[in-house]
Amino acid sequence: MTGPGTEEDRDTPAQAAHGYAHVVSDVMTRSVATVRLRATFKDVVRTLQDRRVSALPVLDGSGCVVGVVSEADLLPKEEFHDLDPDRRTQLRRMADLAKAGSDTAQDLMTAPALTIPPGATLAQAARLMARARVKRLPVVDDTGRLLGIVSRADLLKVFLRDDQDIAEQVRREVVAYLFPGPASDIRVDVHDGVVHLGGRMRDRSLVPVAARLARAVEGVVDVRFELDRSGHRRR
Repeated sequence: MTGPGTEEDRDTPAQAAHGYAHVVSDVMTRSVATVRLRATFKDVVRTLQDRRVSALPVLDGSGCVVGVVSEADLLPKEEFHDLDPDRRTQLRRMADLAKAGSDTAQDLMTAPALTIPPGATLAQAARLMARARVKRLPVVDDTGRLLGIVSRADLLKVFLRDDQDIAEQVRREVVAYLFPGPASDIRVDVHDGVVHLGGRMRDRSLVPVAARLARAVEGVVDVRFELDRSGHRRR
């Protein structure tokens, strides 16, 4: 099983300390359609149709995720149904031809499964999906047992967050952190997820820091600066 863990995937100390990143367990779907290793081809198709999903985690006898079977894994059965492939096709499509001749989830699935832990951030999940070009990730505990599944659509839910909630978090965890004091000169307005930071910023070196921390707040679409001192607008 594979999950995030490279250096670039880890949160910065500021992110970790101020809790900007929501985690996978906050948005994942907990009721997941699955199949067992010995599930037949028809059982897999039936479950996909009944649950209206395009892929299913495959579990072993202990409930651990050992693979994922998707519509793409099943299509070779139909593709090569009445086709006698030539030698070149046989060599180029060996894996697909093997699946075309398979009739259980164990032989049809893609393995090992690409999974993610529940405590991974949404950014980590998004990067892993993008790199692997997958639409969803099974969420597993330390033993590999299935806890849920997270999809691309789940990750996008954060952008439905209320503008006022975003503004309050930016004031509390970005502005108060970088510009402490009872009366900050920094204004925060949020419109359609875009954070506007205005007012007077005495230390302009903090602009990129403020931008990075504000963008780390879940639901933020962009960050724009409208600072009074120089009259320049900066992104």
